[in-house]
Amino acid sequence: MERREFCRLVAAAATAIAAPAIGEKIQESSAQTGDAAQSPAFKAFDSPTQIRDYAEFCAAPADERQFYAFENGQFIEEKLDEKTWEFGDFQGNVVEAATLPIPGGSWDGVPMNSPLSLNLAGEGPFKPTWDSLLEYEPPEWYLDAKLAIWAHWSPQCVPEAGDWYARYMYKEGSKQYKYHLEHYGHPSKFGYKDFTSQWTLLNWEPDALIERFKKTGTRLFIALAGHHDGFDTWNSKHHPWNAVNVGPHRDVVGTWAAAARKQGLHFGVSIHQARNWWWFQSSHGADKTGPMAGVPYDGDLTLADGKGQWWEGLDPQRLYGPKHPTNALPDISYVKDNYDRTRDLIDQHNPDFIYSDSRLFPLGWAGMNLGAYFYNHSLKTHEGKLEAVINIKDVPDRLLRAAVLDWESALMDNIRPYPWQSEFCIGNCWHYDRANYDLPGELGGYQHPRELVHLLIDLVSKNGTMVLNVPGRPDGTIDSKEIAVLDAFTVWMQANGEAIYDTRPWKVYGEGPGKVDTQEFKGDSIKNLGVSDIRFTRNKANTVIYALVLGWPAGEFVVQSLGTASPAQAGKIKEVRLLGTDERLKWTQRADGLHVELPPHYHPTADYAAALQVLLT
Repeated sequence: MERREFCRLVAAAATAIAAPAIGEKIQESSAQTGDAAQSPAFKAFDSPTQIRDYAEFCAAPADERQFYAFENGQFIEEKLDEKTWEFGDFQGNVVEAATLPIPGGSWDGVPMNSPLSLNLAGEGPFKPTWDSLLEYEPPEWYLDAKLAIWAHWSPQCVPEAGDWYARYMYKEGSKQYKYHLEHYGHPSKFGYKDFTSQWTLLNWEPDALIERFKKTGTRLFIALAGHHDGFDTWNSKHHPWNAVNVGPHRDVVGTWAAAARKQGLHFGVSIHQARNWWWFQSSHGADKTGPMAGVPYDGDLTLADGKGQWWEGLDPQRLYGPKHPTNALPDISYVKDNYDRTRDLIDQHNPDFIYSDSRLFPLGWAGMNLGAYFYNHSLKTHEGKLEAVINIKDVPDRLLRAAVLDWESALMDNIRPYPWQSEFCIGNCWHYDRANYDLPGELGGYQHPRELVHLLIDLVSKNGTMVLNVPGRPDGTIDSKEIAVLDAFTVWMQANGEAIYDTRPWKVYGEGPGKVDTQEFKGDSIKNLGVSDIRFTRNKANTVIYALVLGWPAGEFVVQSLGTASPAQAGKIKEVRLLGTDERLKWTQRADGLHVELPPHYHPTADYAAALQVLLT
């Protein structure tokens, strides 16, 4: 619930953008760029001479760090004031969405134009501008894939208590805080840094897991590379808090990549680290009441405090991010660090796909250059063929071609003109939550495979791709109830995958009385659909239409869109078959629709949807 509320407030702050509304403009720059851009404070904020190593910035004493903010139409310099600092529930959202009155505009409080003379976009045709990125075309493999499996695994899986645990374990009174006190002690003594060493993956069998995931029919596997928590899951050259140095002591991303590619899957990564500047300020707080009132949480620890500790040589400030005023704009060293880490990830592991958990390309010039670099890198490593996919959120219509739109845990009400995707979890949290397993029943609190099948069908009928997250336990395994959901989902997919993979949307997405909610995080509205609702896909040659009934109808039913008098003008039907069986069914094409009766003696175990193969003359 906390994540949903956070995203709602971010969206409210970013009133210049509202996906997927049609025709809205992104405010790339202020209508006027006045004296603010000429001020000494802005020039210092945006000066390449200000760039020092982020490690140096983090290691500086808190009272010596220089921050910059934009207040009352002016750029100002400021220092951290411990007496007035306060962590709010969603501190920094307005700053995150800020548009600065400077030439070229800004994003996330960072100028769009890089102050550096380096060629951050790499060699190739793509430049860090929207006009250049709009030349992008998604590759055929992604259009064909339709389904991706995602391992949203990080040290936040250790407490087995759900998503955003790292942020809210530092919020006094929250359920995570209370859970933490009961199981681990006070966060001044045992903080998130200590979870990183307990994320061991001791029983992890990546080849076996990829084999299981592949059976679902997925053609793309995605590994989490870095969440908002500041921990990199690969052998990061620019960040010491990584999975090779701490925790599993292995390159998690690299291991996943090798396993996926060995079994013929495309490989992707998800990156969330751009929000760390705001997201982890909670670690710098302290209790306001009780016996530990005023005792700083472990976000206050420094490199020097690690002497003699298990984390000696690691600076907690680089994990949590430096404590800063609420309105502080991201420091230029932080922005460059995000660029360097992401480019290192691309260079080391050459992903086919990047899930960017950000509104547009994050952090101004850093994100824009990374987008261009990723496309250019793909051209370079694929003999001039662009095979890369990157998704971003909250994209206005005029920028939809620059990347693939991501609409988180959400559905659409029509066929989108460009490919898009949405991600859903097999449970109710992105990170592992044991509460789903502990609930009674064969599937516990996990989603029924019927709902996952219906989500996939609805997305594909509207030009979408579904990303399905399967959270893992801290030892690198998935639990038996997750396996049960995957196995049942796999049974349906193996019988009916022809209606999903390598298909394209038909003239209309479907028919029926059911309606879905198109707001983000309203994917559970798929439950509004049932056996009276039908969705359509087609093969690329346009010689076969697939009509997918969201249930298993008893007796005769009518597919109105396939009638000879239908406005959809399907054409004359030659044959109708039911996928998954050789048994014949009864059918007749009439003016009012295609009349169908399923075989009376055939009823599969995975009866979540009946997929009709409709061959045209």
